[in-house]
Formats: sequence, structure tokens, C-alpha cells
Amino acid sequence: MHVHHAGNSSGIADGASALLIGGRLAAEQMDTAPRARIRAIAQVGIEPCLMLTGPVEASRRALARCGLGLQDVDLFEVNEAFASVVLYFNRHAGVDPEKVNVNGGAIALGHPIGATGGILIGTLLDELERRNERIGVATMCTGLGMAVATVIERI
Repeated sequence: MHVHHAGNSSGIADGASALLIGGRLAAEQMDTAPRARIRAIAQVGIEPCLMLTGPVEASRRALARCGLGLQDVDLFEVNEAFASVVLYFNRHAGVDPEKVNVNGGAIALGHPIGATGGILIGTLLDELERRNERIGVATMCTGLGMAVATVIERI
């Protein structure tokens, strides 16, 4: 039996995030250059009692939508609501753990619930740029058996 407790769960934290999403015309009008493009997004619904397992299937589906597989991804950001989410992801996605949450996850950094998606995307893009890598996946379980994944490509 696995028990979630304060030592293996993310703490609620204050935080904020903002993503500016638009097309090339919007970037030209604002005199800014895009840093990445969203290649695909996928949502899945699974058995609510197994909600922590959803990021694997959501990631696979999002990648399939843009003709990629897990092996094509340079970095992953997996929301670490609980330690078991990332452990399950690493085991069942079969990815190199060195590519997952390379700067730590929500257990170390805190979990600002309303800002999580933006923070995952921003952290992922910053690290893709720092490493001169191209493809990243941000994924999270969201409660009630739902999970979402977003594939981004640095440009």
C-alpha cells in the first residue's frame, strides 16, 4: 500500500504565470519574436481512482497527434502533485529519468495550483533554450481522472 503524506506530496504555494499565445501576425504587431510553437495538446479521462497515471496516456496521445513518439522528446515537465506521479510516468512511459523535471518538481518548488500549466510550459521552454534542445512535453493529472499534455517545439 502506498500512502500519500506531506513528505511525498507537493505543498500548496503562491505563484503566478502568464503565457502569451498567438500567431505570427500578433507577434509582428507586438514587435516580439515567438520562442516556441504548440505542436499538439491531448486530454484523457481515466478511472478517477487512478488519476495519477493519466499523464502517460495524455503524453502519448499528444505526441501521436504530431507524428512523434516518447523517444523523440528532449525534455519532460511532469507535474509532481505526488512523488508517485513522476515515478509512474518514468516507469510506464519508458523515458530516461534524466529528461524528466530536470530542475526539480512541485515537491521541491511548491504547487501553485492555478498557475501550474503556465509554470510547467515556461520552465520547459527555458530549459529547452538553455540546452539548445527542440521538443518538450508538459503534462499533469488534473483531478477526477483527467490529464492533459502539451507538446511544444522551440523555434
